[in-house]
Amino acid sequence: MGQTPRALQPSLSERHFFGAELRRLRERADLSQARLGAMIRFSADLVRRVETADRFPSREFVEACDKALATGGSLMRLLPLLGKNRTSEGKPTTASPAGLGSLLSNRPAESSGLAEMVARVPFQPGVLDRAALDWLNTSAGPRLSMAGRPGSPDQVDEEDLHSAETALAMFRQLDHTHGAGRVHAQVQRYVEGELNRLLANTPTSEAVGRHLYTLAAGFFELCGYQAVDTGAHGLAQRRYLRALRLTEAADDRLYGSYLLAVNIGHLALHCGHPEPAHRMALTAVRGSETQATPAVAAALHAVVARTHARLGREGDCLTHVGVAEKELARSKPEDEPAWIRYFNAAYLADEIAHCFHDLGRPQQTQQHLGDALTALSPTHVRRLAIDTALLASSLAAAGRIDEACATARQAVDHAARTSSHRCLQRIVEVQADLEPYRCEPEVREFDEYMRHRLPLAAV
Repeated sequence: MGQTPRALQPSLSERHFFGAELRRLRERADLSQARLGAMIRFSADLVRRVETADRFPSREFVEACDKALATGGSLMRLLPLLGKNRTSEGKPTTASPAGLGSLLSNRPAESSGLAEMVARVPFQPGVLDRAALDWLNTSAGPRLSMAGRPGSPDQVDEEDLHSAETALAMFRQLDHTHGAGRVHAQVQRYVEGELNRLLANTPTSEAVGRHLYTLAAGFFELCGYQAVDTGAHGLAQRRYLRALRLTEAADDRLYGSYLLAVNIGHLALHCGHPEPAHRMALTAVRGSETQATPAVAAALHAVVARTHARLGREGDCLTHVGVAEKELARSKPEDEPAWIRYFNAAYLADEIAHCFHDLGRPQQTQQHLGDALTALSPTHVRRLAIDTALLASSLAAAGRIDEACATARQAVDHAARTSSHRCLQRIVEVQADLEPYRCEPEVREFDEYMRHRLPLAAV
């Protein structure tokens, strides 16, 4: 009787993701490890060890797998990502004492000054209204260049897009687990290289062109999200606006509405500008009314609710929370765009918890955070850190100091596993919430634990 294959954890690293992708393609071809090994003239044990991330694959191995599995070169396109991480594999992913500069750039020391300047580019709420108006009034129809010779080798086809989608999925998984400090440099290299190459070439059809622009918007959305995670809010704004323009070029109004509310609206909230955030979210709702699927509508209304909560409008907030809950209840994942399928009951519970926290209602905050944390995937370490820290703040607001400190320790443990500026910021906020109780022994013990476990968050 054969052994059950070892479960893979693709979110652990680029190498683990590559191994999981190799296994997926091998099983799709209905090949055993031994059969694939015979076809490519490598041992079955090497196939097994590459799949389980115990060995780095050679270029010859990957080329042979691509040919045997008829992947169109998708594995070879992932190989450069592995090469960048041969020396760093297995090292801790916690933030280093170098601070924000190290989070923002993994490049040589001489570029750290540039990284710090990029981090200081300011968020500009004044430009958002014009961007939202342009999106709202954009004419229908994609703006695609279809010039070029049919069958030309540099044309972009579905195989190219499948490879790019695979890379984007990998980057998103790694980002959830490790934070932007670990992953953003690899994403940037991919955008500057492979993605820009695809955008510079001609798609084989209008459908491929639409798909390409939407996929490119996904990369720039991720780049923006990672910029937020490193504290570079002005850079995040620019990347989100680039993604929004790409959705206009693809005539993907639904994704554009999501970017406008969930990404740009959340960023404005994060930067302390609830009024522009409110306008962005409402514009997204009104501009996508005829197209919004239930999950997208739920996500948009959740952001509107967040803006009302921040502005102290409890009644309006609860109205939009109710709409979001009703919309999500009728959502069917198979009928939703792939990019919104993550938005489930746990994510909505997270949004509602933030609403109640801003409204000063700790009991309801704790209830919804319990729902969110119970359903969150263990691989979403950054979200676990942020929500656990928010729970600690809520417990402190309720005067439950022992529980707040115990929960804050858990949040520190999660945050220490990431390279995320947002996690550090949230731990700092917990310290501020515990400041009135600084003389309590539990708070002093937490402070000592945090300084030892996560010194970058110490204040």
